[in-house]
Amino acid sequence: MTSQSQGIQQLLQAEKRAKDKLEEAKKRKGKRLKQAKEEATAEVDHYRLQREKEFRSKQTSVMGSQGNLSAKIEEQTRETVQNLTSSYHKNMESMMKRLLSTICDISPEVHPNFRHTA
Repeated sequence: MTSQSQGIQQLLQAEKRAKDKLEEAKKRKGKRLKQAKEEATAEVDHYRLQREKEFRSKQTSVMGSQGNLSAKIEEQTRETVQNLTSSYHKNMESMMKRLLSTICDISPEVHPNFRHTA
């Protein structure tokens, strides 16, 4: 009986050691998964920063050219407004004279299609 009890004790101890090893393996696996997750997050963050940097550089080059384009358009608009203003001031007096002469200088005459019936 004693040998059976010693055998049972050995089995229980072996089972306990196996259980401890299993729990230790689970802990290592959990730590490794956590570490892998952190590494993946760091890699994703690094990639994201790299892509954002590339995007900003491309955006700066495109927006820079758009800024130049905007300045050119603004300059052209300013020139056009200036030309229209000078044309207005140059032609205003002659147009006012023509308009007033057309309105005020009336010469009444009978229309050629008018028939006088007597």
